[in-house]
Amino acid sequence: MTAAQAESPPFLVAAFYAFTSLSPAALESLLTDLPELAFCEQVVGSVLLAPEGVNGTISGPDQGVTAILECLRSRITLGDAHFERLQVKRSRSNRQAFRRFKARRKREIVSLGQPCADPRRNVGTYVDPRNWNELVDDPDTLVIDTRNAYEVAVGSFVGSLDPATVSFRDFPGWVEQHLRPLVERTSPARIAMFCTGGIRCEKASSFLQQRGFPEVHHLQGGILNYLEQVPEEQSRWEGECFVFDQRVALNHQLEPGQHSLCHACGLPLTPEQRQLESCIPGVQCLQCRDRFTDDDRARFAMRQSQLRQGVLSHSSGWQSRPDTHG
Repeated sequence: MTAAQAESPPFLVAAFYAFTSLSPAALESLLTDLPELAFCEQVVGSVLLAPEGVNGTISGPDQGVTAILECLRSRITLGDAHFERLQVKRSRSNRQAFRRFKARRKREIVSLGQPCADPRRNVGTYVDPRNWNELVDDPDTLVIDTRNAYEVAVGSFVGSLDPATVSFRDFPGWVEQHLRPLVERTSPARIAMFCTGGIRCEKASSFLQQRGFPEVHHLQGGILNYLEQVPEEQSRWEGECFVFDQRVALNHQLEPGQHSLCHACGLPLTPEQRQLESCIPGVQCLQCRDRFTDDDRARFAMRQSQLRQGVLSHSSGWQSRPDTHG
């Protein structure tokens, strides 16, 4: 082992997805096999399985994470060659990024609610991170952040358009109400979209193509792939990248950044927001102080007290966001 390897954070974090047709038999076997394998390999995280594919983020020892990914790829032997397209983004962490392992069946691996959007049949043009700067620097490119508003607030590409959505399911409505009139008015040469790991913009590009938008591009592997491949001095990224695990947000070196979560509403907070009088740890923050009742806040305060005393695990004291993967 080299000195660099010895100093490397001990846990490997892998975010992955694949749009691929999963048979009922393959889906059932994965729902059984993955939790058993994760337990044996000390891997934690969340994996979503649906007829359209797989989407997940896991963390653990290198050997364990590799075993989970190989289990997924092994389904190729069941005649499902699309798993060769399993997109994986790797980073490292000084602690486990999750508290337990879950494998869940879903209708979609990322919820858009539009059956016409199917990347297995049609998808936009993939853009390698090394070619992204040239594309987005072109004034004839309309750049769209397909993530939700609370993610965009943490960081985004300079000059990109924020749809201000609460959930990815809001994206189709925004397209018809705002994007279509904008495109008709400004006539951009192309649309370029991005998200955390590539899965949302891949599905969004399929949706736009089905809705008649030409020249749709999307960042392959998402923001995480871009931060890994593009040197910071050449980067068009500004801020941190929100991730759906206990690291909360990553900087350009894919290390945990300065954001933390409000354990009342689950939204990310900057260091400055945590210093405001309106921020009471575990009870409320600037973003949710008018959202809960006095009874809610009393209950949150009791929970926070129990957390400090070690009565509850911290996983019971925070709320996850509506879209759980990239």
